[in-house]
Amino acid sequence: MTYYIIVLGTAGSGKTLLTSALQHWLTSYGFDAAAVNLDPAAEWLPYRPDLDVRDYVDAREVMEKYKLGPNGTLLASIDLVAADIEEIVEELHGIRANYVIVDTPGQLEIFAFREAGPLIVGALTHGYKSASLFLIDSLFLEQPGNLVSALLLAASINVRLGLPQINVVSKADLAPPGSLEKLDRYLEDPDSLVQEIYSSRARILWGYEDLRVVIPRLMASNMIPVSSTTMQGIDNLYAELQRILAGGEDYLTEEPSPIL
Repeated sequence: MTYYIIVLGTAGSGKTLLTSALQHWLTSYGFDAAAVNLDPAAEWLPYRPDLDVRDYVDAREVMEKYKLGPNGTLLASIDLVAADIEEIVEELHGIRANYVIVDTPGQLEIFAFREAGPLIVGALTHGYKSASLFLIDSLFLEQPGNLVSALLLAASINVRLGLPQINVVSKADLAPPGSLEKLDRYLEDPDSLVQEIYSSRARILWGYEDLRVVIPRLMASNMIPVSSTTMQGIDNLYAELQRILAGGEDYLTEEPSPIL
């Protein structure tokens, strides 16, 4: 059996470092864990990818050929990746591992608004039990409005991809003092977050009662603080992944089964 883990989040949220840390944690416990780079514009990786999309699409070449800026280059590159998806899937499904961790680009419009993102993720995970991780930078915990914005974005991505999703608070070791304790309070009592948002007199479209409906739903799933530097929370993240992927059972290392 092979499980797929799709790592998502805004640029700078720590996706690449978490991919590396999670792969290292899994292999240290005897699991076979493969890492995939899905970012054709990646300049540096802290892990050695078992599949690197840059072997199929070179963002620099795309930029020069089509005379595009950085954002346009990435969007065009992802469209080219989608065009090569059958070949990429064939190579990827030849990788025999217990876990395949897919590191994605930080331009979330690829997954939230364009067709290529969901198409690529759907092709990669078709026939396999899969889950996505949505990273929320711990700095967003400092302002309630930022946290709610991140949760709305996470919900948008979840709707588009249709995968079981875990919200991960990244860079937990750099979290502002007291913010993780405040997060625990929000999770236990979402109405406390509603009150903070509403009392801030922010110009929002929803009234107090609307927020009391929306915010608890956004926070219905657990939010796991994780540090890719100190490895804080990686074991909790693994436990939540196993709950989703394997009903909470520990994975017994075995030869993965091919797709039928």
